[in-house]
Amino acid sequence: MPGYVYVLGSRRRRDCRTYVGWTLDLERRLEQHNSGTGAKSTRGRDWVLLYAERCETRLEAMSREWHLKRDRKFRSLLAGALRP
Repeated sequence: MPGYVYVLGSRRRRDCRTYVGWTLDLERRLEQHNSGTGAKSTRGRDWVLLYAERCETRLEAMSREWHLKRDRKFRSLLAGALRP
């Protein structure tokens, strides 16, 4: 079953944040983050999908998530899209 790894972005004034996760259903997961039922660190903010990557398996998605969480340069480039 394919999985997805994704990067979300949120901006409040000058505070830009990113969040990296994995899921089997991108649309449902984004709705969860924006409704406050997603990860604790994403609650209370409006999130937009900045990047998504399809992976062949759930395990591959989890591994890719681990790598993206540590790639601050990549996340910073994506967060640049949130700045005015």
